[in-house]
Amino acid sequence: MAEIKSIAELRAASGPIRNVNIEHKEGMSPLNRLAVKITDKVGTMGFFITIFIWTIGWLGWNIMAPEQYKFDPFPACVFWLFLSNMIQIFLMPLLMIGQNLQSQHAEARAEADFEVNTKAELEIEVILQHLQQQNDVLQGQNSVLSEQNKNILEILNRLENKK
Repeated sequence: MAEIKSIAELRAASGPIRNVNIEHKEGMSPLNRLAVKITDKVGTMGFFITIFIWTIGWLGWNIMAPEQYKFDPFPACVFWLFLSNMIQIFLMPLLMIGQNLQSQHAEARAEADFEVNTKAELEIEVILQHLQQQNDVLQGQNSVLSEQNKNILEILNRLENKK
């Protein structure tokens, strides 16, 4: 890597910082966005509680309701189990698709973090180079001042000895 001498050179060499969140959202197809929305909704406690209450209500009604109001009498509760299994069979692939998409997004964010960290490291290197240059200049000036102080002391000593 070529040595970078200034912040302007560093900025010209590194380019702009990307917003991976926007890039990820813009790159998703409508079906992928739908899968992520379903994953976000289904993967919550609210959805779990809704399904749990619905199941208890369905089974409770069909077990304890008067015979003329039961729409799925007791042995037919198997139909609800069938529906539950169908829901699970359809939701599992959707959940996996949504998790894969979220994983891709996380990988893109990690890549962007790496890019930002790399740029920050280069900027820190430039700053350290400038600090080292300033330190070298200050040490040079300190040497000159020390030499001048030495010369002034010699002159003062000579003047004092002449008296």
